[in-house]
Amino acid sequence: MEIYFLIGLLGLISGFLSGVFGIGGGIVMAPLLLYVPPLFDMSPLTMQSVAGLTIVQGLVGCLAGFFAHKKFHFVSNELSIYMGVSIFIAAAIGGAGASLVSNSILLFVFACLAFAAALLMFVPVAKDSERPDVAALKFNRFRAMATASSVGLLGGLVGQGGSFILIPLMTSYVQIPTRIAIGSNLAIGLFSSIAGFIGKAVTGQIEWLLCIPIVLTVIPAASFGGLVSHRVSVSYLRPLLAILIGLAAVRMWISIFLTPLYNS
Repeated sequence: MEIYFLIGLLGLISGFLSGVFGIGGGIVMAPLLLYVPPLFDMSPLTMQSVAGLTIVQGLVGCLAGFFAHKKFHFVSNELSIYMGVSIFIAAAIGGAGASLVSNSILLFVFACLAFAAALLMFVPVAKDSERPDVAALKFNRFRAMATASSVGLLGGLVGQGGSFILIPLMTSYVQIPTRIAIGSNLAIGLFSSIAGFIGKAVTGQIEWLLCIPIVLTVIPAASFGGLVSHRVSVSYLRPLLAILIGLAAVRMWISIFLTPLYNS
């Protein structure tokens, strides 16, 4: 029974961060599920269990956070569709070709990309605003699709979602205001999360009972996180998100050089 309470607590943490920063939360949930249970003398979860629970957390976190940001009109439907469909197709292609390339090298490249993306969050965004008008948003569709496809392809090859890298690339390269990038990224993440969820569900990789505390905690936590995000200045959101992405990059490097956990 203790494991259910612990997973629920971890769901609160990852769900809240999902809502605040517009990410699926997998970059937070996966290491928590891997390393926290043993600290409380609980049996460690298998990588298969962690992957299944993480995809469920990402799905419900994106969904709840999406509705929270949508309420404040910070989600661009057009941007979400262009980038969501692109990342979905590219991730599927990358996943299919994962066995043809060296996972360690690609994961290192992915970690370097994440670190570079974190640095991009410190670059000022032209015409950024605390209250951008999503209805007046104009963006380069080629840049949007190319960005999503590149991240999706590489993410699919190394078995990582990668949507957390999209926000800095969206703000710096596609020139999307930070708040719209955060809100729309949750909608974009839904595409890849749904695909991953279906794949793991039909192959029996999800422990459904352990998903109950995740669903019960992540949904309200992500919704609350979305409300908090609305009240936090962009000048604070950007460096905080940079730190979170940077930590994710460090975790990937550690997994490469010390504990190669990601072999999918």
